[in-house]
Amino acid sequence: MLLGCIGDDFTGSSDLGNTLTKSGFHTVQYVGVPGEPAAPGVEAGIVALKSRTIPVRDAVEQSLAALEWLRAQGCTQFMFKYCSTFDSTPEGNIGPVSEALAQALGARKVIMCPAFPAAGRSICQGHLFVGDRLLNESGMQNHPLTPMVDADLRRWLSSQIDGTVGHLPIEVVLQGPAAIRDRLTAEDEAGHRLIVADAIRDDDLFALGKAVRDLPLLTGGSGIAMGLFDNFAEHIDRSGQGAAWRGQGGRAAILSGSCSTATQNQVALHRRDNPALEITAADVMAGRMTGQTIADWAMAQPGLPIAYSTADAQAVASAQTAYGKDAVAHRMEQVFAEAAKALVAAGVTRLITAGGETSGAVVEALAPGSLAIGPEIDPGVPMVRASETLVLALKSGNFGAPDFFAKAAAMMDTQP
Repeated sequence: MLLGCIGDDFTGSSDLGNTLTKSGFHTVQYVGVPGEPAAPGVEAGIVALKSRTIPVRDAVEQSLAALEWLRAQGCTQFMFKYCSTFDSTPEGNIGPVSEALAQALGARKVIMCPAFPAAGRSICQGHLFVGDRLLNESGMQNHPLTPMVDADLRRWLSSQIDGTVGHLPIEVVLQGPAAIRDRLTAEDEAGHRLIVADAIRDDDLFALGKAVRDLPLLTGGSGIAMGLFDNFAEHIDRSGQGAAWRGQGGRAAILSGSCSTATQNQVALHRRDNPALEITAADVMAGRMTGQTIADWAMAQPGLPIAYSTADAQAVASAQTAYGKDAVAHRMEQVFAEAAKALVAAGVTRLITAGGETSGAVVEALAPGSLAIGPEIDPGVPMVRASETLVLALKSGNFGAPDFFAKAAAMMDTQP
């Protein structure tokens, strides 16, 4: 294994797997820290964790365990993958995990770059934009678990870490790898270990990737990985590795827990022509709706049914006030996990999930061990094979076209 990656959730990890696979790496996504060595021939390994919103100490501990396993596989460079909207709280977990990984590797000049231009994420003068809106005006300020109320990544990251934050401005990035390396050296000499890197184009990500060729650690969204393949090209055989992707026929269903604006629009469109079941916090907390009742409902429906807790910010806030933020989040994840297990047991072979926490709960419940990365559905969202009879699409809340659900089900069923 050459490149070792640690993802803080499952949708983001499959997004990264998609980028690495398209670049040319033989990539495998692992569900948690594996208990045995990687199979021969894996060039990029992604240890997918569900660590984005857990206590800081637990996130650091799990990430360091993943790092230890990846180092044992022979990796020479490491990447910490987090969301392209930098989902975190003022306490973490992005900053503390990045610092801990850097400390363990003795790494300096660690870039922090969640930019993903293809999905509308760009960074300019240290500020993160979603499309043409600042992060804190994009809808992410209403996220139920990690409300992003400040678009200045330097300021947001500074509240999470013990050290200070450097900056690699766009005017330097546009000058190319040599200028980037010089600026990284200057930021390091100024005492900044973690350095926010601007990027507004794919070319910027390639330049950053080339500039960090000899550095042990980088962090960011999946976009930054686009520029890493050439750093390892001399060690990689492009001559066709692994079996060709195959589609999966059979029953399909959708579980949507994301409350992002993009997912709200996707759910609204899908409901027009397909069976839909709303999962409310009141019904779940009162025990009126369980994973089994959701699965029973879905299996009785024609077409492509969707069960969703997707709601607007006001509805989410009301539920959190009534039942408690952590209690609602925990029970919702449990219900989605139970529903996924029941659906697969009943014969669903194509399962589409929306939302990082929802997808993480589903994958942990299904416990596939590892996921084979398949073709891309929409930018940042590939299909993944969990077993001989089960294909998943794990969609981050903000990703995907309006018709994502129908498109995903069709592509998962398509033979090459």
